Amino acid sequence: MKTYIVGNWKMNFTVGESSIYLHKILRKLKNYRDIEVIIAPSLTSLQPLGLQIDRKKIRLAAQNFYHRDFGAYTGETSISQLRGLVDYAIVGHSERRHIFKETDKDIRQKVAAALRSKITPILCIGETANERTYGETNDVIRDQLLGGLADVSLEEVEQVIIAYEPVWAISSTGEARLAMPDEVSAAVQQIRAELTSLYGAKIAEKVIILYGGSTNPANAGAYLTIPGVNGLMIGNSSLILDQFVDIIEIAKRVQS
Repeated sequence: MKTYIVGNWKMNFTVGESSIYLHKILRKLKNYRDIEVIIAPSLTSLQPLGLQIDRKKIRLAAQNFYHRDFGAYTGETSISQLRGLVDYAIVGHSERRHIFKETDKDIRQKVAAALRSKITPILCIGETANERTYGETNDVIRDQLLGGLADVSLEEVEQVIIAYEPVWAISSTGEARLAMPDEVSAAVQQIRAELTSLYGAKIAEKVIILYGGSTNPANAGAYLTIPGVNGLMIGNSSLILDQFVDIIEIAKRVQS
């Protein structure tokens, strides 16, 4: 099974800065057959980077999209407009849920739309600090999985990537506390258990699960060695070229 390293750039880098970053990282990266490196730049950078990228080394992801394929939705970009440009699309990130108030209905429609357009959705789930404090972690995982996967069939679910990103461990929230490996392990086991109840054990074991939450070169190895974790989703460290490359190299060593 491949290891997935996803860099979510969020609302950072101009088109020019994105192009320079990509040029530099392509020079540094080797072609690792068993490591899938993915970057999610801003929408404005997707097309120019799509012309510049070496898809043997890096794939592109969209940070957001609208679930309709076309129509009178001023300011939106449909998933069908991203077809041929990106291979992945982030769905249900905590910032979309909590800042932009996306609902479970919005998220499951986006998951279904991505699958319809043959783009792999990266479905983000995770609890807040308050929810963890009150012992609601498993309930949140269950609800967000059920909400996001409600329209996903047995045949489609292997095409969905799940990213466990506890909100309390994301540095940009201001409430970040580094998640311990045993905490991540427990959550990943819960995700597998929920997937098993929905789709069966054989299918559940094939679903890719990533961890994201203040990941950096100092802790990447510890998270990647957790059983059931198939890769990392990286925020701030993906903006720093040397750190992102270090994490990719760590992933290769762990895999070896």
